[in-house]
Order: sequence, then structure tokens, then C-alpha cells
Amino acid sequence: MSQIIHDRPDQLEQINAGLLQGETVYAVYDCIGVGTGFVGITNMRIILQDKSFVGNKLAIVSIPYKNIRSVSMLSNKSMLGRFASSSSIGIDTGGSVKEADFRGDDKAKHAHDLILWNMLQSR
Repeated sequence: MSQIIHDRPDQLEQINAGLLQGETVYAVYDCIGVGTGFVGITNMRIILQDKSFVGNKLAIVSIPYKNIRSVSMLSNKSMLGRFASSSSIGIDTGGSVKEADFRGDDKAKHAHDLILWNMLQSR
């Protein structure tokens, strides 16, 4: 079994506990900022932990690849110069755009590329 890319073991355990039959985890990234706790990327869907609910409630949001219209990568600095101190991905589901913020640009690029690859495979 290959090593799953992840930032925090507890987040990987939470994703593993909710997997569907035949589902494989590719990566679990810790997020910074308000709202999103982590992003899990599997062969079937994107899993977001949403911390933006009133009363400290958490939601685990699943987005199947077939429901994603586009994925984008955003950076607060020059991507060409690789100076990004943080970056984000945006996942457009048609009704809303879910955003996840990462430390550095390498995690956002990897997440973007994994999501895009899976989107293209599911079409």
C-alpha cells in the first residue's frame, strides 16, 4: 500500500472512517483560515470539513466529481516566481464555489491537479 499524502493523522483517520466501499484516499490536506478544516481527495469525491456553522457545529461535505463544474487555483503572490506563501483552490459546483486555503502553493497545486484529473476521468 502506498503512503497517503496527509498533514495530520487525525484528519486522515476521520476520512478513512467514512469511506465508501471501493473508495481510495489520495490526499488529506489541513486548511487554514475560516470555514474549512481539511480537504480529503479520493477516487470518488472531494470531502470538505466545513466549520462555518453556528454553535461550533461541523459538517462533512461530499462533492462527487460529476457535480464539479470547474476547479481553480488561486494564489496571493506570483505563481511563476513560486513565491506564494499561501494559496487556495476553488471548487465550482454550479450552485456555489467552495474554497479551501492552504499554506504554500505546493499543496494547492497538488490538490488542484488531483481534482482535475479525477474530474476528467469521470466524464
